[in-house]
Amino acid sequence: MKTIKVLGPGCSKCKATFTNVEEAVKQLGIEVKIIKIEDIEEMMTYNVLTTPVLLVDEVIKVKGRVATISEIKEMLS
Repeated sequence: MKTIKVLGPGCSKCKATFTNVEEAVKQLGIEVKIIKIEDIEEMMTYNVLTTPVLLVDEVIKVKGRVATISEIKEMLS
């Protein structure tokens, strides 16, 4: 099972990314583990300065912008 992590302090872009991840997973009808990380210290362990950050199986796929639903679906297909 794939794991998706959304890193961000809870700003509107971070929330939009999380919502897009949920919608992409729903549209694909697949089972994935979605984790939202809002703790600054935990985010710092990933060495990223701009949020939101989208990771798929611990690999950074998008950072500093909102990933679109179609983009996320492509990453998961």
